[in-house]
Amino acid sequence: MSPETHRDCYEYLLPPSWKTQVTTWMAEDTPSFDYGGFVVGEDQKTAFLLGKGKQTAVLAGKPFFTEVFEQIGCHVEWHMHEGETFEPVKHVATVTGKVRHILLGERVALNMLARCSGIATKSKNIKDQARSYGYKGIIAGTRKTTPGFRLVEKYGMLVGGIDPHRHDLSSMIMLKDNHIWSSGSITAAINQARKVGGFSLLLEVEVGSEEEADEAIDAGADIVMLDNMEGDQLVEVTRRLREKWNGKRKFLFESSGNITETNLSERAINDIDILSTSAVHQSVQHIDFSLKIQKQ
Repeated sequence: MSPETHRDCYEYLLPPSWKTQVTTWMAEDTPSFDYGGFVVGEDQKTAFLLGKGKQTAVLAGKPFFTEVFEQIGCHVEWHMHEGETFEPVKHVATVTGKVRHILLGERVALNMLARCSGIATKSKNIKDQARSYGYKGIIAGTRKTTPGFRLVEKYGMLVGGIDPHRHDLSSMIMLKDNHIWSSGSITAAINQARKVGGFSLLLEVEVGSEEEADEAIDAGADIVMLDNMEGDQLVEVTRRLREKWNGKRKFLFESSGNITETNLSERAINDIDILSTSAVHQSVQHIDFSLKIQKQ
């Protein structure tokens, strides 16, 4: 399989249930009568999907967009690969079908594509920025996703070239401050989690100080999240701990908390293995798309 062909294979990652999510979106958008559809009728029409706005953008969300229209009997022909960047205005795809069906799927498909592409674009931009600083580690999103829309948001991160991080509470064991306080200590929380998590799940612990990080490493954490630690403190703590535990424990350091483009240079240090940020999906700028029916 060529690299170009593989770019359109992200759909292979999607679970069997993903098409039912599209059905749910359509049911939400037209719960009873389609009054506008009654007005326009069923003439066969062609519509151009145009990528607009003022910025270079990444296209993401093709399978979802296509499925919206396939469920209502329309056909989508794409003129770009998934993950490809474009300059506005770009003719991205062509949709053909009954005019009332095109308009029936228009808003659902555009809303999804705008957000998914926005997340992919922001993800790529932050990763590219980190690499320009010489950072070689992992850029990841977070689980601060939209209920009911998580699959699309995580998909957008992947298309944008970053790690989507854990998808849900079952994906990885993550012990945060509330888990630790409720358990009594970091060590107690880790020991309890190991009893039920088995060998196949990584265990990550959120810490707020060097002492807590030390305890987490000693208790066997696979990943230590240095939450809201930055600047000289972040550098000094990671280097001291790596030196102390060199050859004794294997673990990764993750830095999280308020990481944005404006302070990325301070956090993008190669002593940190993972930089996780919700900036790639929370309050992200959507990409402007429109669907224009052509006059015949």
